[in-house]
Amino acid sequence: METNNNHKGEVLVEVDNLVKYFPVRAGLLQRVVNQVKAVDDVSFFVKKGETLGLVGESGCGKTTVGRTMLRLIEPTGGAVKFEGRDVFSMSPREMKTTRRDMQIIFQDPYASLDPRVPIGESVMEGLHIHKIGSPRERVDIMLETLKKVGLESYHSRRYPHEFSGGQRQRIGIARALALRPKFIICDEPVSALDVSIQSQVLNILKDLQAEFGLTYLFIAHNLSVVEHVSNRVAVMYLGKMVEMTSREELFRNPLHPYTQALMSAIPVANPRLKRQRTILKGDVPSPLNPPRGCRFHPRCPVAIEKCSQVEPAFLEVSPDHWVACHLAHPS
Repeated sequence: METNNNHKGEVLVEVDNLVKYFPVRAGLLQRVVNQVKAVDDVSFFVKKGETLGLVGESGCGKTTVGRTMLRLIEPTGGAVKFEGRDVFSMSPREMKTTRRDMQIIFQDPYASLDPRVPIGESVMEGLHIHKIGSPRERVDIMLETLKKVGLESYHSRRYPHEFSGGQRQRIGIARALALRPKFIICDEPVSALDVSIQSQVLNILKDLQAEFGLTYLFIAHNLSVVEHVSNRVAVMYLGKMVEMTSREELFRNPLHPYTQALMSAIPVANPRLKRQRTILKGDVPSPLNPPRGCRFHPRCPVAIEKCSQVEPAFLEVSPDHWVACHLAHPS
């Protein structure tokens, strides 16, 4: 996929043909016998100041995309450009500097916090690493950041086990925010929280975006949450991108059969209204041995013979609406 020239001036992050395979080893010598194709030729872009929602079933490669973009895991192929600079070709020193501008909020905040360290120290860890400010100034930044996410100064002396799930997620947001980054990957930040707490955390993220001009890649499997926070939405299936467009266009006119099936599963608030459900047959194929042609064709209710033979390209079928489906392509 190539971004149009009219996007170029606004683009903050550009992902081109990203690939991440995990080797499967077996036998006495632990030879590589297969590859898990977690992310297979994924391309998209994120504009400055927007939220791009990345959705799909569990195991489709969403989290792997986010972690590979930050080089928390090394890529197999492709490129990620941040402000026009290739992240994958950076030296360790350049990568350290760039990480100040690219942060991540992890899905499980408890697992990402050191249980032996007060949360104030955890929030200040990035400030120490990047040598930002004096010790006194770091404390001030930490306390101010905790206040931004709805926590008090006395919370800084407490340990992770003393907080609820929602509070721990706020700490995770504070850790990402402390360095004042330009781009934050939100890896399912509300999936483990109660609905009432979800709305609080989502509102915090939106307020912080407005205040600091942040850009988000919001990874989730809940389309209702994505609709609430995103400007544009990208849909993944089995390591591939299948559709990407604005939030309004996606919810008004989903073109890919997989996107349509996801939409049909969204609950309707009115009990008198019934949505026509699209029930997908079979299970998600294994990323060890993905189907030939379109990866969705074994479960697709409208698949034609071409779908099982030829892999569809990820094309722009109308302005800013990309889809990988033979039936949706103009030809």
